[in-house]
Amino acid sequence: MLPWKRIDRVAVIGVVNFRTFDLNLLRVLDALLREGSTVRAGARLGMSQSAVSSALARLRSALGDELFFRHRGGLAPTRFAETLRDPLREALDGLQGILSGPGGFDPAASDARFRISGSDFFAEMLMPPLAEALSREAPLMRVHLVDLVPDSYVATLERYGADMALVPALELPNWVHSRHVFDSAFAVIARAGHPAVAAAAVRPGEVMPVDLFCDLYHVLFSPEGKTRAMGDAALARVGRERRVAMTLPVFSGVCRAVAGSDLIALIPRQLARRVAGPMGLEVYAPPMPIAPAPIVMIWHRRHDAWPAHGWMRDRIAALLAPLDADPDF
Repeated sequence: MLPWKRIDRVAVIGVVNFRTFDLNLLRVLDALLREGSTVRAGARLGMSQSAVSSALARLRSALGDELFFRHRGGLAPTRFAETLRDPLREALDGLQGILSGPGGFDPAASDARFRISGSDFFAEMLMPPLAEALSREAPLMRVHLVDLVPDSYVATLERYGADMALVPALELPNWVHSRHVFDSAFAVIARAGHPAVAAAAVRPGEVMPVDLFCDLYHVLFSPEGKTRAMGDAALARVGRERRVAMTLPVFSGVCRAVAGSDLIALIPRQLARRVAGPMGLEVYAPPMPIAPAPIVMIWHRRHDAWPAHGWMRDRIAALLAPLDADPDF
């Protein structure tokens, strides 16, 4: 029988000798809780898989709990390990802030790792300039752009270990802090030479007539597969509705579908302008008033005092500020 199966965990935890406990093991535990894999935890910490496995064995012995078990090709935390996730991360972030000291943070020397959650809009509009900025200012930092959690953006922070997320403005619980980064206006895209658009004699940059907009079939960006979005609410206010023929979970797929068919789409204007030329698309103004969508950066408040996190928030906000919606199309 394994030791954590036969030892009373409460009793063991109560007698852990903190004077001899290796605090480096807490970093390993945090990495395992974040990654769910000894390989990925090792990559995060700069350790080999065998070293992480050895550290896990020591953690199990010290804490009297299995901590993780094999599940669907990865490691799933026990109930006890799950209760340690947030307090442990908060404690480690706090220690990092204390040790950095006021004004002591040097991005050029930081090897911080960040998981940023957002749509593939940010793969196109944020990650290239961020990569360039990091190569100049913080070459040891590592950034991973990960998918949002469908139907629950906040869960990306709580259950999936993202350090921050870039999402449309929404109501937030009190443990989540936010920062406005830009307003996203909208544009209509269609393939160059679209027969119906050409027949209507609508030129790129002009307003697409509402009848044409509603008669054509649309492809809609929706990670959840929903067939209604902000554009539909704006159309409903003028007593119209559109035809959604397809939904896709990524903007790149939406743009490719439009480029290869007679479908049209309503997408963020900044992205439309970026990809129109390379993908053979034309960009038009939408026929109905539609307010720009405020985009915010959200993060768990435990990261507030972490200097590296604050630096990354400022850098991302500065890089996204030029995307702010201009009043004219």
